[in-house]
Amino acid sequence: MRTRTDIEALEDKILAAYAMKSRDSGGREHKEDQHAVRTCYQRDRDRIVHCEAFRKLEYKTQVFVIFEGDYYRTRLTHTIEVAQIARTIGRSLQLNEDLIEAIALAHDLGHPPFGHAGEEALDRIISEAGLKFNHNQRSFEIVTKLEKRYPGFDGLNLTKEVLVGILKHSTVYDKPGDSQYNKLVDEGPVLEAKVVDIADSLAYLSHDIDDGLTSECISPNDLKESSLWQKACQRVDPLLEANDREMFKYQIVKALIDMQMRDLLAFSNKRLEEMKFRSSKEVKDFHCTHPKDVIVGFSPDVKKERDDLQSLLNEKFYRHSRVLRMTDKAKRIINDLFKVYMETPEQLPERIFNRDARHTRNEKYQIICDYIASMTDRSAIDEHKKLFNPYEKV
Repeated sequence: MRTRTDIEALEDKILAAYAMKSRDSGGREHKEDQHAVRTCYQRDRDRIVHCEAFRKLEYKTQVFVIFEGDYYRTRLTHTIEVAQIARTIGRSLQLNEDLIEAIALAHDLGHPPFGHAGEEALDRIISEAGLKFNHNQRSFEIVTKLEKRYPGFDGLNLTKEVLVGILKHSTVYDKPGDSQYNKLVDEGPVLEAKVVDIADSLAYLSHDIDDGLTSECISPNDLKESSLWQKACQRVDPLLEANDREMFKYQIVKALIDMQMRDLLAFSNKRLEEMKFRSSKEVKDFHCTHPKDVIVGFSPDVKKERDDLQSLLNEKFYRHSRVLRMTDKAKRIINDLFKVYMETPEQLPERIFNRDARHTRNEKYQIICDYIASMTDRSAIDEHKKLFNPYEKV
C-alpha cells in the first residue's frame, strides 16, 4: 500500500524543482493531523468535490441558461473541463497535479445564478450600499467561512496554496478577489495556480465556440476572419463542413485546443528554462514582485490570434439577440428577487434572516446578496415564479 509519505517521496523524484511539493505546503489555518494515505492537496480536492457549492455548479449558467437545452455547458462541466486541461498542462511541466486539480475544481464555486449576468446584477445592486460582489472573493468566502462541514471550524480549512489560487484567480472574465487576510493578499501564487488561470481561458474560448456553433448563434462564416480559426480549418477534412457539420464542429474544437496547448507548453517550458526557478518559494516571490510577467502562457503571436478570435466571439456570439435576451431576463430575475427581499425580508428562510435581530441597511444588502448568490439558475427561476406568478403553486 502506498502511504502519504510514499507519495510525498515520489513527488520529490518526479516533480520539477519549481513545483509545489505537498510536504512544503504553508499548511492550514486550523491545525489538523496528516492523513495516512492522502497528501494535503488530495484532501483539499476531496473536500471541494464533497461540498454543497460544488454540487450546485451543475445548475449554474456558463453561457446558456439550463432551460435552453441539455447539450450546453454548465459551470460544473466547464469546471471539469478546466481541471482536465490544467492537469494535462501540469503533467507536461512537471507540476503538482493534485494541487492543480484542487484549485481548478474550486475556481468557480462563487458564481451566482446566471453566470456573469448574475454577477453584474448583484454587483450593481449592492453597490448602492457601498458593497461589491466578486465571484472569486465569494469562492474564497465559501471555502473559508460559508461551508460548514466540520465541528471545529467554519469552511473547509484548505491549504494556503489552494486559498491563494482561488483568491487570485485571474482571466479576461475573472478579477482577483480582495481579502481581509493580508497574509494571503501579499502571498504570491504558485505555478500550479497560474496553470489553472490559463486552462480556464483556453477552455472558455474553445468550448464557447462549440456551444455557439451548436446553438447556431454563430456560424463558421462568422469566424473566418480569425487566423487561428483558419489554421484549425486547415487541420480538418474540408469535406466535413458540407457533409457532416456535427463532426466538423467536433474536429474544429479539437484542433483549436490542440494548437493552443502545443503553443502554451512550448512557450511555458521555454520561460521556465529561462527563469531557472530552484524552488516553489522563488516562484511565489517572483509573482509577488512581478505580478504581470507571464511564465505559464501563450506565445505573443498566438496570444494575439486568441485575442482576435475572442473579439469575434464578443461581437458575433455574446452580443447575439438570443444570448442578450437570456442575459436581460437573468438580470431581471435577480433584480426582482432582491427588491422583494429588501421590502419584506421576512420572506427569507429563518436560518438566513433572523426576525429578532436588528439589521442595518448594509447588513440586509449583504444577507440578501449572499442568499441569492447561493441559488442555482433553477432555484432562482422557481423562486421568481412563486413570488411573481399568482397561478404558480407554492
